[in-house]
Amino acid sequence: MVKNITDTDFKSEISNNKNVAIKYYADWCGTCRLISPKFKKLSEEENYSGIDFIEVNAEKNPEARKWAGVQNLPFFAVVKDGQIVEASSAGKEEKIIEMLGKLV
Repeated sequence: MVKNITDTDFKSEISNNKNVAIKYYADWCGTCRLISPKFKKLSEEENYSGIDFIEVNAEKNPEARKWAGVQNLPFFAVVKDGQIVEASSAGKEEKIIEMLGKLV
């Protein structure tokens, strides 16, 4: 399951969960829409059950965007114990899987 998070919930979501995968998106972003079902599918896979999957609308949540240094969309970050392990603006499922591997 992927939770949609706002600036209001962002800091507690990051600090309350050991492993977090974040997808930053915007409504106008075509690549964001294309990768969304793949990100959701990954969130449901058994081997990623210890990871909290969240998505953040980068345009409506400037604090969360600034925290990760988002420059391009879609943008992904994997977080362990409140710290970014890796971040990338890649829109490829293979890259996301590689990043998730750093949390399992």
